[in-house]
Amino acid sequence: MNYESQRVQRITASPSMTISLQAKAMRANGINVIDLSLGEPDFDTPEHIVDAAERAMRNGQTRYTAADGTPELKAAIVQKFQRENGLTFASTEISVANGAKQSIFNALQATLEPGDEVVIPAPYWVSYSDMVTLLGGTPVTLECGAEQGFLMSASRLANSITSKTRWVILNSPSNPSGAIYDQQQWVELGAVLAKFPRVLILSDEIYEHIIYDQSFVSFGNACPELRDRTLLVNGVSKTYAMTGWRIGYAAGPKGLIAAMGKIQSQTTGNPCSIAQAAAVEALNGPQTFLAPMVAEYKTRRDLVVGELRKISGLEVINPAGAFYAFPRCSSYFGMQTPEGVVINNDTDLSAYLLRQAHVATVPGAAFGLASYIRLSCATSQSVLADAVQRIKSALEQLAPVN
Repeated sequence: MNYESQRVQRITASPSMTISLQAKAMRANGINVIDLSLGEPDFDTPEHIVDAAERAMRNGQTRYTAADGTPELKAAIVQKFQRENGLTFASTEISVANGAKQSIFNALQATLEPGDEVVIPAPYWVSYSDMVTLLGGTPVTLECGAEQGFLMSASRLANSITSKTRWVILNSPSNPSGAIYDQQQWVELGAVLAKFPRVLILSDEIYEHIIYDQSFVSFGNACPELRDRTLLVNGVSKTYAMTGWRIGYAAGPKGLIAAMGKIQSQTTGNPCSIAQAAAVEALNGPQTFLAPMVAEYKTRRDLVVGELRKISGLEVINPAGAFYAFPRCSSYFGMQTPEGVVINNDTDLSAYLLRQAHVATVPGAAFGLASYIRLSCATSQSVLADAVQRIKSALEQLAPVN
């Protein structure tokens, strides 16, 4: 019996999650696999945040909360936007969800009608496109490769918008490329979007604090004139090493936030009360751990990019933020493995690296931009050095087809 509806059959499971599960299965069978597939900090959640969760439990904060977040957490988020981004929001313009992913899903579910188009620059985070498809929308992906610095130009955006366009999804710093839009680039995109009053803007800023070579600018700060149709999405997962706590949040127009809360009240209900208390401490508490963490990520980035550039056939742009490397690997297409299997694309190459080098990567096709692979740098320097050497050895074993 087929239990899947037609809409579910149109999407795939998260590719990064799927590959990580394959890596875990290989490990369970005794194979020494290095998993560079998931974007998950390897740092422990800071102790003061864990302590706040324990206090919350012992103080009885274990019951239902408002569906879209406690007043305390909304207040902390309001203060965060004011302190870090110079943006002023009311609590009624804030929504808390079970991760930033749910915030995005709620927003799309609240607004998309069948046939609505959503412009998504590629490479993009793996879930954007499938979310749109699942909800009856049409993803319109724009390939923005290394030649464009993995960023969408204003002219490309203008040419992609039609009468059916409902959303434009932006992500800075980007997963998977690490590219960051600067103030001027935001302003240029905003000037285009100002001409299309029906179009909503979603700016995913989850990697806001993991930056290296340039300053972070929020779309909301750069384009305040578009405030009434901009949704800023963020969360505590990456900055505070709290992926498992599942707290994301969004700030935007009161009507949109209310619609998102209505959906959440009928789906998951409120985020975990204990995790919300921990998130309050994350946002309001000491931030001293952040600079050393980012410095370590930068060291890892430099290590991985430097070693990848030594491998003939890989092309790597230095990511300005997030914690990934995204090398182009198309020079290996058409070559064959020691077993005689031909590498036709990035999916084949990623599978080969898992099989031969025992290193889990994610093919660029999962991010809407084939010919690349993504490696997460969110693990120790020694593990990363080992992984790149394994990749180098495996690639050196590829040969032209006879």
